[in-house]
Amino acid sequence: MISELKDAIKKTEKLPEKDQKIIADLILDEINWDETITRSQDQLSILANEALQEYKKGNTKPLDL
Repeated sequence: MISELKDAIKKTEKLPEKDQKIIADLILDEINWDETITRSQDQLSILANEALQEYKKGNTKPLDL
């Protein structure tokens, strides 16, 4: 484990339990998000290609933001 993570865990251990849970949930959510993005790269590529084809065919509209 890298020293920065060790330091963060030491500091987290000093916090109240409810705050420790919040931090643990944030870390796990971030890890899960990265795994989800990694696993979905093929699907994202397919969707991007489909969107590009729709654009080239003129089947898209600009967003009115």
